[in-house]
Amino acid sequence: MSDALINGLSGAGGGIIAQLITYPLQTVNTRQQTERDAKKAKRKHGTLEQMCQNEGWGRLYSGLAPSIVGTACSQGVYYYFYQIFRDRAEAIARENKRNGIGDGSVGILSSLVVAALAGCTNVLLTNPIWVVVTRMQTHTKNSKKSQLGHSSIAPDEKALDPIECPPYGTGHAIQELYDEAGIQGFWKGVFPTLIMVSNPSMQFMLYETMLKKLKRKRALVKQGDTGVTALEIFLLGALAKLGATVVTYPLLVVKSRLQAKQATTGDKRHHYEGTLDAILKMIRYEGLHGFYKGMSTKIVQSVLAAAVLFMIKEELVRGARMLLTKGGTSTGRTRLA
Repeated sequence: MSDALINGLSGAGGGIIAQLITYPLQTVNTRQQTERDAKKAKRKHGTLEQMCQNEGWGRLYSGLAPSIVGTACSQGVYYYFYQIFRDRAEAIARENKRNGIGDGSVGILSSLVVAALAGCTNVLLTNPIWVVVTRMQTHTKNSKKSQLGHSSIAPDEKALDPIECPPYGTGHAIQELYDEAGIQGFWKGVFPTLIMVSNPSMQFMLYETMLKKLKRKRALVKQGDTGVTALEIFLLGALAKLGATVVTYPLLVVKSRLQAKQATTGDKRHHYEGTLDAILKMIRYEGLHGFYKGMSTKIVQSVLAAAVLFMIKEELVRGARMLLTKGGTSTGRTRLA
C-alpha cells in the first residue's frame, strides 16, 4: 500500500470523526454567516444559546449524511493528492541537492504550492457536496424568512409563532438546487472556495514548519529521538488552523452566502449574482462587520476539528504502517520456512 493511499484513507477517517464531534458548531456557524440583517445579528445570542434554542439536536445535525460523505471524500482526495505532490516535490529536492542546489529538503514555498495543488483538486471534485450541505444547514432559517416575507400577518406577530418546516432531506436539496440553477448550481461559490485553498495551504505550511522545528529540537534533547506525542500533534494542528482561519474567514462568509438559497423576490440586497456582487453588497449594506459574522464560532469549530483530525490521522497512519511492516515481516518468514 502506497504512502499516498495510507494518508488518504487516514485523512478520511480522521475527518469523519472530527466532523461528527464538531458538526453542531458548524451548522450554527453557517447560519450566522448567512444572516444578512446586520442589526439583527447584533442582537443574536451567543453560540451556546443558539445551539440550545435551535430546533433541537436533530436540526443541528441537518445535512450530516452528505457532510460525512463530503468530509470523507474531501479529506481522502486532499491527503491522497497531497502525498503524491509531496513525494514529487521531495524527489525534485533530492535531485537538486545532487546537482548542488539546496539541502535536499522541501522548502516553505514548495510546501505551499503542494498544498495549493491538492486543495484545488479537492475543491473542483467535491464542491457540489458542500453546496448541498450548506443548503440543508440553512434551510430552516431561509424558509422562515421566506414565509415571513410573503405572509399577510404582521412581522412582529409572525416572529412569535414557531414554524414547522416539512422534512428536508438530501434529495430535496439536490432537486431544489438543480431546479434553481441547473448543473452549474452545484459549483456555486467555487471561485471564493478556490481562493480559500490558501487556508489549508497556510494550515499545512504552519503545521509542517512547527512539526519540523519540534522534531529538530526533540532530536537535540533526546539524542536522535524525533517521536511526537498525540497531544503535541493535537496542539500543533490547533495552532496551525487558528492562524489560517483568521486570515481567510471573510472568503468563507462570501462562499456560504453564495451557496445558501438566494432570495428571488423582495429585497435585492439579499440576492447575489456572483462573488464580486456579494462582496460589494456586503460592504455597502453590512460593512466590514458582515465579513466576520460567526468568527468566534468558526474558530472554535475549525481549531477543534483540525486538532482532532491531525491527531487521529497521524495515529491511523502510524498504525497502518506498523501493521504493514508486521505483515511484511510475517510473509518473509513464511517464505523462508
